[in-house]
Amino acid sequence: LLHPSRPGVGNSRPRGPVSCGYDMVHYGHSNQLRQAKAMGDYLIVGVHTDSEISKHKGPPVFTQEERYKMVRAIKWVDEVVEGAPYVTTLETLDKYNCDFCVHGDDITLTVDGKDTYEEVKKSGRYRECKRTQGVSTTDLVGRMLLMTKAHHINLLYSYLSHYTSFSSFLIDQKGHSPWTGVSQFLQTSQKIIQFASGQEPQPGETIIYVAGAFDLFHIGHVDFLEAVHKLAEKPYIIVGLHFDQEVNRYKGKNYPIMNVHERTLSVLACRYVSEVVIGAPFAVTKDLLDHFKVDLVCHGKTEIYPDKDGSDPYAEPRRKGILRTVDSGNSLTTDAIVQRIIKNRLLFEARNQKKEAKEIAVIEAMKRLEEEKTKERAQAVL
Repeated sequence: LLHPSRPGVGNSRPRGPVSCGYDMVHYGHSNQLRQAKAMGDYLIVGVHTDSEISKHKGPPVFTQEERYKMVRAIKWVDEVVEGAPYVTTLETLDKYNCDFCVHGDDITLTVDGKDTYEEVKKSGRYRECKRTQGVSTTDLVGRMLLMTKAHHINLLYSYLSHYTSFSSFLIDQKGHSPWTGVSQFLQTSQKIIQFASGQEPQPGETIIYVAGAFDLFHIGHVDFLEAVHKLAEKPYIIVGLHFDQEVNRYKGKNYPIMNVHERTLSVLACRYVSEVVIGAPFAVTKDLLDHFKVDLVCHGKTEIYPDKDGSDPYAEPRRKGILRTVDSGNSLTTDAIVQRIIKNRLLFEARNQKKEAKEIAVIEAMKRLEEEKTKERAQAVL
């Protein structure tokens, strides 16, 4: 799995790492890892400790143990290095036999404003992938604090009218960082294809159906899906995702925090998931079970909300004797994560402001440097 230019190794494509904090693991990170894996054969992901993230960025939303396990559950990841240094050095790359490291096209800065990839960039062992526009930890934290529903997908309106604010992201407005600013995510069929496995159920596989919101896809979801995955020797897990209005009906407040498009990619990135039904019916009906040839329906130990008419949405699989309650051993919920944010509201608001201020300073310095180069080129011509 090492680069053929290294002494004593056979022919293979490069082995590359991604060094990351992932203070709140989301589908933007998963998309970065997908792109990074395509650059080589073996993907090592370095995940920073809570103390390192707190020092350089601010308080992480998930604990380091939660983040280690969540990154391991992303299907493009081959190996996780726990407690990776915040500044990526050549020593780190050599220690894990890596040819290069990969990061998004946004800037990662230390507490004193230095580029964390400066050394590997200078040595030519740095690759870049495209940042996923429309999502960031800052954006998601902001949604939780603001308690608005602006991020929901309203099926009665066209996508164009819903996403009029997207152009403001592309135009860097004065005083705001394009890497930290809030914007809307634009879903495309190509992005779904990139995340989807594309595999049909094979003979001998057990088709298992689970449904829910899977909002702010977190370690509680991962543990549940892992437990479901262990129920069969050859599982094929289909996740039914409810539309935003349906989730808001039974969850209330401003839930879901992530809209259905965002939740689709979050779930598809999980290595235990084979297929996703986008906008699944709330009730698990006979038609649904027959259509997907479902062998088993699973639900966690969380509350089962009634349908609009007060009926049991799991009545049909219960009648057929194929409903199973799965105990994942993890009681973490989306509500609990939101409470973490609200409890530390001032810390997170300060974190976001500090991060954006550092990024603006770097952008202004880059603009000044480019202006100076332009002047020099103009004078050289004269």
